[in-house]
Amino acid sequence: QLVNMASKIHYISNGKLCVPLVVRACIGRSWGQGAQHSQSLYSIFAHIPGLKVIAPTTPHDVKGTLITAIEDKNPVIFIEHRMLYKNKGLVPKGYYKIEFGKSRVLSIGNDITLVGISFTVIDCINAKKLLLEKSIKAEVIDLISIQPLDMSKIINSVKKTKRLIIVENDWINCGISAEIISRLVEFNRVKFEVKRLGYLFTPCPTTAPLEENFYPNPRKIAKLSYQMVT
Repeated sequence: QLVNMASKIHYISNGKLCVPLVVRACIGRSWGQGAQHSQSLYSIFAHIPGLKVIAPTTPHDVKGTLITAIEDKNPVIFIEHRMLYKNKGLVPKGYYKIEFGKSRVLSIGNDITLVGISFTVIDCINAKKLLLEKSIKAEVIDLISIQPLDMSKIINSVKKTKRLIIVENDWINCGISAEIISRLVEFNRVKFEVKRLGYLFTPCPTTAPLEENFYPNPRKIAKLSYQMVT
């Protein structure tokens, strides 16, 4: 219904009809939900013309993008990570909107670019702190909008750092990280080294030790960053 109906009604009706629908999709991890409840399918929805896919990280961006999603006349998939629900931040009381298709640079660095999606943004921020102990300064970008995708900030950052790690909140096979790398290559004016981190290519295990190995984390990001920089 989402892929074959909601995403296409505006197109096949020549703009006469629309589906003002927001699907709030909760993802998560870390208490043993197992294979069926520990997955993130945003890459599948981002593949479909007519669907917008948003995955904000901060409370500020959650409110702003949710208002934008509600007021959009066509369907929006709104990805929410359970482990972000406890986070606090500055949120204006009044009405404001955040435009889709805009990422956010959360911290400035010259040595390597870290791009996160949803909760992996938190992983990237914590990895940045670990890297500072080795005098490595990482630039962290919060993707926020998966479809439409903002490449401008990533391109500008990679031009500077020449190194990129994309940390998926998903499997990396046929994922958003592959799309970002493809667009960078097609841009053809950036020479860079790149690595990807994400779920291991297997259904998520239930036990905590195996689950810890399944997901990316700050230590893995920092270790890979250190290897690329040194």
